[in-house]
Amino acid sequence: MFATRKNRTERTAAEAWNHLSAAMASAGETGKDTAAKVDKKSRRLARKASKKGSYLAERASGAADEAWVRANAAAAALAGRKPGRPWGLIAGIGLLGLAAGWAAASTARAAIERQAENEQLELAETAVVVTPTYDQK
Repeated sequence: MFATRKNRTERTAAEAWNHLSAAMASAGETGKDTAAKVDKKSRRLARKASKKGSYLAERASGAADEAWVRANAAAAALAGRKPGRPWGLIAGIGLLGLAAGWAAASTARAAIERQAENEQLELAETAVVVTPTYDQK
């Protein structure tokens, strides 16, 4: 039973590796072919609109880069490596939280100070001054 499972597991891993290798090769070739087509197309369109040509070249380059990144991520997953932590995103969110906390604390402090000033003004307005009277006999 375990031998069958191991063989099936090995077979599945081998098939996944073959598919991944083919996908990575295809992504590289597709990227090159797409880049060549876009380059040819961008030359032709450059006479009409240089902006359109550069836009298409950037899109093709971005698609090829995305395919390569995804293929490498799949290879790393098959090899058992875990993806790295997005430290830039974590730091950015931390700084955003720090700024929000500072703003909330400043607002709360200003509100408490205003409340204290209002209470002091109210006390001053309602204060009764009592002066002692002396009998002058």
